[in-house]
Amino acid sequence: MYNVLTDTDSYKYSHFLQYPPDTTHISSYIAARRAETVFFGLQALLLEHWSRPITHADVDEAMTLVGHGLPLNEAGFRRIVDEHNGYLPLRVEALPEGTVAPAGTPLVQVVNTDPAMPWVTSFAETALLRIWYPTSVATRSFRARQIIHQAFEMTSDAPISEELLKLHDFGARGASSEESARIGGCAHLTCFRGTDTVPALLHARRYYAERMAGYSIPAAEHSTITSWGREGETEACRNMLLQFGGPGRILAVVSDSYDLFSAVRNIWGGALKAEVQNSGGTVVIRPDSGDPAVVPVETVQLLGEIFGTTINGKGYRVLDPCVRVVQGDGIDVEMIRIILRNLAAHGYSAENIAFGMGGALLQRVDRDTFGFAMKASARRDSKGNWHDVYKDPVTDPGKRSLRGRLAVVEENGQFLTVRQEALFGRRNLLRPVWECGKLLERDSFTGIRQRIDFALAGPGRQNPGSQPAERASGSDPGHLAQGAPLLREIRYRAELCSTAHAMA
Repeated sequence: MYNVLTDTDSYKYSHFLQYPPDTTHISSYIAARRAETVFFGLQALLLEHWSRPITHADVDEAMTLVGHGLPLNEAGFRRIVDEHNGYLPLRVEALPEGTVAPAGTPLVQVVNTDPAMPWVTSFAETALLRIWYPTSVATRSFRARQIIHQAFEMTSDAPISEELLKLHDFGARGASSEESARIGGCAHLTCFRGTDTVPALLHARRYYAERMAGYSIPAAEHSTITSWGREGETEACRNMLLQFGGPGRILAVVSDSYDLFSAVRNIWGGALKAEVQNSGGTVVIRPDSGDPAVVPVETVQLLGEIFGTTINGKGYRVLDPCVRVVQGDGIDVEMIRIILRNLAAHGYSAENIAFGMGGALLQRVDRDTFGFAMKASARRDSKGNWHDVYKDPVTDPGKRSLRGRLAVVEENGQFLTVRQEALFGRRNLLRPVWECGKLLERDSFTGIRQRIDFALAGPGRQNPGSQPAERASGSDPGHLAQGAPLLREIRYRAELCSTAHAMA
């Protein structure tokens, strides 16, 4: 159903008549002008929307829009089919996905390859600029990861494998569409491993060859608890233990259906205390109402009083392994910071709590959040000369654009944007990744995650130019597979499900 010729803004249809007559090429770039971002999502976008050749039937469909009020370039559209086998005559260069780039750094550069079609560069802007969305979600998850990482460094002895599971994607139902859920959900998984957004797993598998990009656990919702009635809440919770508890296993139970603190004291810490302690697994208590800055911290404290704590090497309290807390209500990046700060102020380690983020992760973001824009920066004439193209509005210097054919280099751990003629032998990190329907460079999910981990380690540690693209399917690094109880548990469950399916 997708037609690249109709995936554009109306006014783009008239632009083929607007360039100087001797123009043969237009070169444009995409950047986030307002903040540092984690670049992600281009590979999937290109494979999903640009790898299918257009046909004359697609041109016919586009031409039905003539009455829309704009001139349509039928000759140009049919040239794509006849001369370029249906593929847009464009070359796309981009930073390696997973690169953490400073504000204003070109993430993508695109230029037409057919000198008779300079208009096609800008025509593709509408579709191509949508990389703002996965990049923005990946950036949001990265900022949450930075906060959680810092809290772990200050208050926890736990391995990185636990840190990776501390922010869970709860955003599928709040996303604007299935497409948004899978694209944004996949972007989140570049920084974390926890998700309830199933389409995100398929997105990572289809476009980044990642067999299993994220994990989840059995969890109750209000309907599965309240269907037992108020008087049956204890039995509802006991049923969760019977169905999903056991050595090394983890389950989450929403516990605020009626009275959160009564449930913690009288059900988990009373009627079911011995069963929780003897199960050999972990029950994760989920508050889902009240002040998110206060209630989860009070829940951790109450569980500490009931089940006991130990003091870790950093001097902070850690709950008995049989209980933990997850907060999924009212969570955004700043609330994570507040909760972890409050938790530490009460002497508790960050490892006692996990977070779920919904609309604030996948939906509460737009193109202006980080100031994404695609701007033309160079024009080539029929004599082969390149000319600078730029905007410099006196009313808003922040919208001043870059000039010329661009390159990005890395020096002493810092990114610099330079003109291509000023490379002087330095490696251009804007790699050719796509040309006329062909993917030239493939980023693996493992490679993307490694680049993000390098950036997380601090200034001077990231060097995407030294991180080669990985062509094999990615998976979690070995230290994660060996070290995380949750990862061991979900893989155990996956094996059980596979065996049951085979027997059926």
